[in-house]
Amino acid sequence: MLSSFDDFPIHQTSHPIAQTAGTDLNHYDRYFFNGYTRDARLFFAAAMGLYPNRHVADAHFSVVVNGTTVDAEQINVHASRRAPLDRSEANIVGPIQVEVLEPLHALRIAVDAPEHGLRADLTFVRRSAPIQEPHFFHQVGQRVLMDSTRMTQFGGWEGWIEVDGEVIDLEPGETLGSRDRSWGVRPVGEPAPTGAPVADPQFYWLWAPLNFDAFSTHFDINEMFDGKRWHETGFVALANTDAVAEPADAMRSVDYRIGWQPGTRRAEWFEIDFEPWQGSTATIRLEPLFDFHMLGIGYGHPEWRHGAWKGELAIGGDRWTLPVADPNAFHHMHIQSIVRATTTGGLGDHSGLGTLEQLAVGRHDPTGLIGLNDGWSG
Repeated sequence: MLSSFDDFPIHQTSHPIAQTAGTDLNHYDRYFFNGYTRDARLFFAAAMGLYPNRHVADAHFSVVVNGTTVDAEQINVHASRRAPLDRSEANIVGPIQVEVLEPLHALRIAVDAPEHGLRADLTFVRRSAPIQEPHFFHQVGQRVLMDSTRMTQFGGWEGWIEVDGEVIDLEPGETLGSRDRSWGVRPVGEPAPTGAPVADPQFYWLWAPLNFDAFSTHFDINEMFDGKRWHETGFVALANTDAVAEPADAMRSVDYRIGWQPGTRRAEWFEIDFEPWQGSTATIRLEPLFDFHMLGIGYGHPEWRHGAWKGELAIGGDRWTLPVADPNAFHHMHIQSIVRATTTGGLGDHSGLGTLEQLAVGRHDPTGLIGLNDGWSG
């Protein structure tokens, strides 16, 4: 089927834009955003995904106010719809809209769900050049589990968020964050039978985009149960809002150390080592402040999982107090910890703020995790 995007010279196959290059049901195209005030009193995140071969689009917006206090709460709105065939109509899902104001520079998020306690009008303006992470490819037996590309970018936020009728204004320079765009193939939608078992269930993922005054750092790793890595990223990106920002500097190698909170699979402390191609190694120490649960934006949500068919249009919301009662429940294992960050060594002495995303399912020998979701016991 032809659509409006077919009038642009952007085709990557011999087919119309609406038709994906392959027919894998797990093909997806996604936006992710997060933001946090410098005093960490407010954290928010948003996600929007398109799953052309499932004919589904969905979006989520989530806010944590006063995450470090005893009365902290995470508030979420979710929406799902039949995916439009015309990609120009794919940026609105129910009450949530993502608008590209200037490609790779400025994007807008609008939310209008007062019945679920959330409204917002937010603009992301980049403070770094976009970073193309190394390609993700992961195979289990003969089955491709992941085959995707992701771009990460750092920026600042302006605008406002309304939570339960109270408006919070975000002035320029007060709120930082990051965003990513990813596309390709990874598990989405309703779980399907996979045939004979070929490996124990296991997924180990750490992702840490961090903002400092003059630069940002980016780190991630995927590891097998024995610590062998199948993906890693390390970049330093200078803060620059000029028309042309300097490309991020890729590291020669990255490494990390983690201390789990006893009885859980979340970090009590975390350290990253960045070895550049020239110069001295830098160490970044992270201090977790509170946790944001990724099911608030659909990741692993038992009802609002990414790519699941919910009908022509479905809108819902939920909320919970923090910290959660059972952090080892499967739907609560995927988190982003809001962290204070300090650098020493090659990057000099700096303080910043960011997130440490963690998803550790199954055995991981180097850090002492056993079972599927057993808490660390030392």
